[in-house]
Amino acid sequence: MALPFLKDLDKYKDLDEDEILGKLSEEELKQLETVLDDLDPENALLPAGFRQKDQTSKKPSAPFNREKLLSFLEKQALELKDVEDYVPYTGEKKGKVFIPKQKPVQTYMEEKVTLDPELEEALTSATDTELCDLAAILGMHNLISNSQFCDIVGSSNGVSNEGFSNVVKGEKMVPVFDEPPNPTNVEQSLQRIKENDPRLVDVNLNNIKNIPIPTLKEFAKALERNTHVESFSLAATRSNDPVAVAFADMLRANKTLKSLNVESNFITSAGILALVDALRENETLTEIKIDNQRQQLGTPTEVEIAKMLEENTKILKFGYHFTQQGPRTRAANAITKNNDLVWSIAFLQILPFHLFSPETSDAGYCKCLFGF
Repeated sequence: MALPFLKDLDKYKDLDEDEILGKLSEEELKQLETVLDDLDPENALLPAGFRQKDQTSKKPSAPFNREKLLSFLEKQALELKDVEDYVPYTGEKKGKVFIPKQKPVQTYMEEKVTLDPELEEALTSATDTELCDLAAILGMHNLISNSQFCDIVGSSNGVSNEGFSNVVKGEKMVPVFDEPPNPTNVEQSLQRIKENDPRLVDVNLNNIKNIPIPTLKEFAKALERNTHVESFSLAATRSNDPVAVAFADMLRANKTLKSLNVESNFITSAGILALVDALRENETLTEIKIDNQRQQLGTPTEVEIAKMLEENTKILKFGYHFTQQGPRTRAANAITKNNDLVWSIAFLQILPFHLFSPETSDAGYCKCLFGF
């Protein structure tokens, strides 16, 4: 249903605005422009001078003079009388004057206590020590001053060996001295390894900070042909990945070394992976320590370590703190399996030979127990 006021608007749909504007005169166009400007005088997007054009036809009578305008405004303001107050100000103070309250003075009355003659005589003839004991029994020991207490116990500082038997004394601190430097002679040890000295079995280079990287590589190169060194430790020597790669090449060639310690160094996951790959081919090393490097090795490296331990049955001790639960469990199971295998082999070696004879009645039991 069409609304009533919309019926008369249908006749304006087909009007040609350009034709109508073309028939208007100049005065009619100005009048139309003025009307259109008045339609939106509060448009905030337009400057104030463009919202509505000046419609006055009066011309200025004189040029604009700012100083004259200011003096006129000042004169007009001085001549304008102030509005009189409805209630004139008389200077009278209203309200009550503040008077601070005085604190009441507390007066203490001395209480006179009368005692029995016998008790009065006993207290008069009592010594200071007896009075102190009596005050402690009655729970009034805080009424005695420090000086009186010191005089009673016989000491100037309130502590006496006779009055107190359990005196708490400070414990003397035992000085902790720094560990002595590592006495190992680096150059001499390197030369003995190169000469394959049979008396050199253990080499300890721990905490020697000034060993050059090329020298550490020479140690690894010399161990490739050495047949007597069983333990080599270079913890906290600032070793890096090139040193780890050199020792990885050494592990592929050496058939004597049983223990290797590279803890507390600057070896990254790349150097550790090189050692792990070399341990897949090594069958003599039983202990290796790689923990406490400068940066964490990461989960992929820990997974490779766990795989290596599952393949290598000779490693019995592996020094590394795993950060992931999965590789940690796999590595622990692999180390436990390797140790159990060693104990089983040692137990088999000490068994009497006749237990494995076909004629014995326990042959079937041994086959079921050990799997052969």
